[in-house]
Amino acid sequence: MERVREPHSTTHFSKSEFEAPVGIDGSSRLDYIPSMALEYHLAGSLTDTEAEKRQGRPASERILTLLKMRGSQTSAALGAALGTTGENARQQLVKLAADGLVEARSQAKGVGRPQQEWELTERGHGFFPDTHGELAVSLIKAVRNTLGEAALDQLITAREDETRVVYSAALEGVDDLEARIAALAAQRSVEGYMAEWRRTNEGDAWLLIENHCPICAAATTCQGFCRSELAVFRDVLGEDCTVEREEHILHGARRCAYRISPH
Repeated sequence: MERVREPHSTTHFSKSEFEAPVGIDGSSRLDYIPSMALEYHLAGSLTDTEAEKRQGRPASERILTLLKMRGSQTSAALGAALGTTGENARQQLVKLAADGLVEARSQAKGVGRPQQEWELTERGHGFFPDTHGELAVSLIKAVRNTLGEAALDQLITAREDETRVVYSAALEGVDDLEARIAALAAQRSVEGYMAEWRRTNEGDAWLLIENHCPICAAATTCQGFCRSELAVFRDVLGEDCTVEREEHILHGARRCAYRISPH
């Protein structure tokens, strides 16, 4: 069972529950996290005015980011996260719904009236970039059709090797497993995966969560990319832990989540 700070929870969050990953030197890694992911760490700790000054982004974009990071939310929860009222958030949501970016669903929460929660539509997920998606898909198909599957496997292996070098450098000198997970999450956020990490509720493992996949189109066309990334995670985190993917965007999940268990 996960703690109430799961992204899909409608619970109000405190600043302490959104601590940024610890850097290699023990400092905050917020400076490594792009604007969209940074909003997640700031959510609930700044007023709407402060957040707007800090991010320079309209409320509608911040709402889309919060729905991406946390999953379905009530207008009241979104308003609290932005430091405004639920009614103000609802007005923004209605505008976003008119643009086809969000939709409302009724969720039964025990006795009483069903609770209305908002979530991203497929178009809303498209607000978050898939890095050069169409070009990547075209190149993958061209390689597969022209040179064959073996050549495509070679390209994926080459990318895996390059990624392993970059991640190994990012984690160099970090011996503590939790710190390595934090550094890996920070590196993945730099690459657009809107990553976060935390201990499981039982405290015997960690979760590495990626709320966005910037290569989703390419990964859908060739799932060798996903297998390759999992292999890299296992290598760079070391032999003193196991890494298993528990949630997968390509299998219909809202996010990709990896359970990291020490031996």
